[in-house]
Amino acid sequence: MLRKFMVYRPRQIAKFVKTLFKGQFFIAGIGVFRFDNGKVLLPEVGDKQKLDAFKEINIEIAALAL
Repeated sequence: MLRKFMVYRPRQIAKFVKTLFKGQFFIAGIGVFRFDNGKVLLPEVGDKQKLDAFKEINIEIAALAL
């Protein structure tokens, strides 16, 4: 399942990832991400914007667990 997010909202994306556990999503202007076991996987590309989004979303996922 590929969900498209037209606006980057880390908390909304974190809830999506936490709910489905495995799949992919696309963020407009940033790119495609994969997730497994309720966490976003490290992107293969060294793009700073993509890495920052990866970190921020995983932090939001961890915050939801508390």
